[in-house]
Amino acid sequence: MDRSEGEGMKSAKVVAAAVLTLGWIFGLLLGAGDAPAQDPSFLIESDLYREHSQPLVEFNHDAHMYDYGYDCQECHHVFRGGENVWTDGDPTDCEECHNEPTVRNEKRLPLPKQQLNLKLAYHKNCIGCHRTYNHENHVMAAPVKCQECHTQPR
Repeated sequence: MDRSEGEGMKSAKVVAAAVLTLGWIFGLLLGAGDAPAQDPSFLIESDLYREHSQPLVEFNHDAHMYDYGYDCQECHHVFRGGENVWTDGDPTDCEECHNEPTVRNEKRLPLPKQQLNLKLAYHKNCIGCHRTYNHENHVMAAPVKCQECHTQPR
């Protein structure tokens, strides 16, 4: 191999390394605009539950966002005029809006109180989504029974 071929190989390696480095930097910059970092999973707990009648639920945020591809607005919501206007940066603590305490027979409350009841909000959002997922995919993969989600000791 003559000298010009060796220099050509060296130049190709430098160009390849530069392209890979720029691609890596570009990928980091694209990822900077993603949703704010969340704990990968957390226990759903609240002072609004006077007594937990079931074990706690561990919610895996990363699995729902990244593994299942759900958008933030599929869980987080602020409705105005029938439209979800929630955006990144708005409150994500369910209790900020769903602040009615758990009581016996919540489902018999007037509808406005039902909508503000934290337990009913979780159950409607989570179980409703799981049932839809199972139906659309003809599977029983997403949990819908109490003990399938309520697994963590109090």
